[in-house]
Amino acid sequence: MNTKKVFLLLNGEAPSEIPNLNAYDVICTTDGAYQFLNEKNITPDFISGDFDSIQTIPKSIEVIKTPNQNYTDFDKILKILFERNYKTIDVFGGSGKEQDHFLGNLHTAIHWKSKLNIVFFDNHGFYFLADKNTKLSNYKGKTVSLVPLCEVTGVSTSGLQYPLDDENLSFGNRIGTRNLAVEDTISITFKTGHLFIFINN
Repeated sequence: MNTKKVFLLLNGEAPSEIPNLNAYDVICTTDGAYQFLNEKNITPDFISGDFDSIQTIPKSIEVIKTPNQNYTDFDKILKILFERNYKTIDVFGGSGKEQDHFLGNLHTAIHWKSKLNIVFFDNHGFYFLADKNTKLSNYKGKTVSLVPLCEVTGVSTSGLQYPLDDENLSFGNRIGTRNLAVEDTISITFKTGHLFIFINN
């Protein structure tokens, strides 16, 4: 199994701090976010997009043109990574700016859930699609939110201030925002649906 890790930058809110890029095997970006890396003197391994707005790219960087407007830039670059057998992807710049892009990125994450391990990072924390049995360690004192898209059944939790016991969450009815981790280990299980877990700094 390929355990190589990918740093992927999208064109949302730029990270206030760059993670240790030595921890990644591949650095890539969509064309709209390339300027940020360029300003930080970070050279990606490849750039994907339609390249309407980029004038000059060093020849040392691989350019992959993806003009198909039926898919988002995020979806298209995930397809490239999947075809290259990269499965573990940390996404930066997936939220902020236009919120329709943020919601679209959540949709794309659901689409790729069975094939890729995607974790989003922003300037407030991180979030990801939970497995039906998820355990998290060393987050005591952090704010934890459970957000269903759109309905999740049989949710049970332990380690949170306000536990759930085989309960249903649904967008527009009841969601699980702003809970608090009161133990070092958090356990979250559910039966059906797509559940995002947000953990704030």
